[in-house]
Amino acid sequence: MSNGEHAERFTLLRPLLFTIVYEILGSVTESDDVLQNSYLRWAEVDLATVRDTKSYLAQLVTRQALNAVRTSARRREDYIGSWLPEPLLLDENDASTDVLLAESVSMAMLVLLETLTPDERAVFVLREVFGFEYHDIATAVGKSVVTVRQVAHRAREHVRARRKRFEPADAATTVRITERFMTAASTGDLEGLLSLLAPDVTWTADSGGKTTAARRPVVGAEKVAAVLMNLFRRERLAGLRIERVNCNNTPAMVLSGERLEGVFLIEIADAKITNFYAIRNPDKLLAVAVPRQISR
Repeated sequence: MSNGEHAERFTLLRPLLFTIVYEILGSVTESDDVLQNSYLRWAEVDLATVRDTKSYLAQLVTRQALNAVRTSARRREDYIGSWLPEPLLLDENDASTDVLLAESVSMAMLVLLETLTPDERAVFVLREVFGFEYHDIATAVGKSVVTVRQVAHRAREHVRARRKRFEPADAATTVRITERFMTAASTGDLEGLLSLLAPDVTWTADSGGKTTAARRPVVGAEKVAAVLMNLFRRERLAGLRIERVNCNNTPAMVLSGERLEGVFLIEIADAKITNFYAIRNPDKLLAVAVPRQISR
């Protein structure tokens, strides 16, 4: 078999493989590295021995992703302030017709998945999002099928217990409220801003200690409104651009000037803004330049 066929098969499945790894790692840049390393291994495989390319490659990238998790564990422990996943820039309509895929890459779900162990996270993603068989997952994580079933049950219950009881807003509502928010914030309309915030709205900022940001989550409409009024004050916005993009399948704001200042994602439920995720660590903004493709 030629290297051309290796490349063709890998390229065809790359959006799916990228999505698997991103949901395990929560990092776009690390996911790119995992896929690159995985392809080098894949290029050495005798294709005559591969019965199911999708399953084989999913197992391969999962193993590499788990290795990456172990390598980055110490960095996570020493991280300054709140840790958030890297924002995933998508085409405007990517994943919008696939509800399960859209939810699986949402910032809320990725933050929730961070509370699982690496093995639980990998098993949950492969089973609940991508529907792989238990024996394929067992090969990917290096455990018995019986153990994988137990891990899957434990992870599923963990996610179910922590997932919010209300449904996220539909796309039209999300866009409408986001636009109202941007107008209120950019014009200093405090009352208009407060009317959009849930009473227990939370602001979580990730700076890694490399730029100014609250190191602990800010909770409550009035406190979060104060953060927003400071962030969007007119003298601060001078020379900066605000652009609305699709990150993690939700409207997000990119604040930039000579360099990228931050990406701000909004979570909406029951027609109110419930969470803001502010990614300001410059290392986590490197990938917010080219839209990625996701699939399952």
